[in-house]
Amino acid sequence: MDKKTFLYKEQQKLHPKFTPFAGWLMPVSYKGIIEEHNAVRQNVGLFDVSHMGEVFIWGDDSLAFLQKLFPQDISKLTKNKAMYCQLTNENGGIIDDLIVYKLEETKKEYLLIVNASRIDEDLNWMVRNSLGFDVKIINDSHNYSLLAIQGPKASDLVEKLGLKKENQPSYFSIKRGEIKGINILAARTGYTGEDGFEILVQNHYSAYLWDKILEEGEEFGILPIGLGARDTLRLEAALHLWGNDLDETVTPIEAGLAWSVAKDKAEDYNGKSVIMGQLNGTVPKMKKLVGFVMKDKIPARHGYEVYFEGEKIGTVTSGGPSPVLKKNIGLAYLEMKNATSLNTLEKTIGTNIQIMIRNKLYDAVIVKKPFVEKKTKKG
Repeated sequence: MDKKTFLYKEQQKLHPKFTPFAGWLMPVSYKGIIEEHNAVRQNVGLFDVSHMGEVFIWGDDSLAFLQKLFPQDISKLTKNKAMYCQLTNENGGIIDDLIVYKLEETKKEYLLIVNASRIDEDLNWMVRNSLGFDVKIINDSHNYSLLAIQGPKASDLVEKLGLKKENQPSYFSIKRGEIKGINILAARTGYTGEDGFEILVQNHYSAYLWDKILEEGEEFGILPIGLGARDTLRLEAALHLWGNDLDETVTPIEAGLAWSVAKDKAEDYNGKSVIMGQLNGTVPKMKKLVGFVMKDKIPARHGYEVYFEGEKIGTVTSGGPSPVLKKNIGLAYLEMKNATSLNTLEKTIGTNIQIMIRNKLYDAVIVKKPFVEKKTKKG
């Protein structure tokens, strides 16, 4: 049976369409995917992302332990700052992608927000790698709800809720605070390409907070947002979805995430020889993630085959409509070993390709990612 977040009853009152997702019963839409998508791009939206996992790491060896787990250099993470990371296996494959927050210097405490479908796998991997380290790994996912407030008016709404702008966290930072008399952790992060916050709150306050956010957000045009718009928003921003665009067979370099890999990190970590080898050219990349726009008015979906000059060269990982561009967009892996016609695939922008949809080839073109400009606050 699918699990339900603490906000399920509040969401039922709004009569959304529900769907199973990562073992949870989640709202897919309330008023409609396009309307919800545009609300986030133009105003502000509220998401229930309580299915995500919260894992706390603390102890004398917490930094050394995290350095072993991630290609990012966690030693550069200062108090209240965040890093986007991949949890990698011995071959450099991505077990999960997640955000690491440094909470305390003295307690050497970190918070990891992990994907709902990967909580068990992540924990198992962390425990297996913790031998010899003085660390505590605490899965506190069952005690917290996570609410995301996203959109250009998110900061105004959060200020109205009681967290003044001068006290709000900067981009990719986290702060303890209080809204509507409730203690929360507010992070300036999100999954939409817009400015916004992810609010971590104890479960028994989550329903009250959900209602208050919607109530106070009316003047800003707030809408509750389901999984459907969450997916179209993250796709326009070319943000990866584990299980579609990432998995344990793909390295961060192949996934276009080289920017998130420390180039000068001295410490060893799982998969370092493969990842660094792909960076310096001594280990071949087996695939490359690209973005594309359909020339025909038909969406490409996960699993569809990609062709170039009659040769199958890859597979679509994510695809669907872009409400902003009013075109169909997608992400696809091009297989280096198969794409002989594209040579090394190092320069692919503007290349015309085709997508096999219901036994017919449709035209598309490879474009630069992201598909729409990100508007996250850099301050």
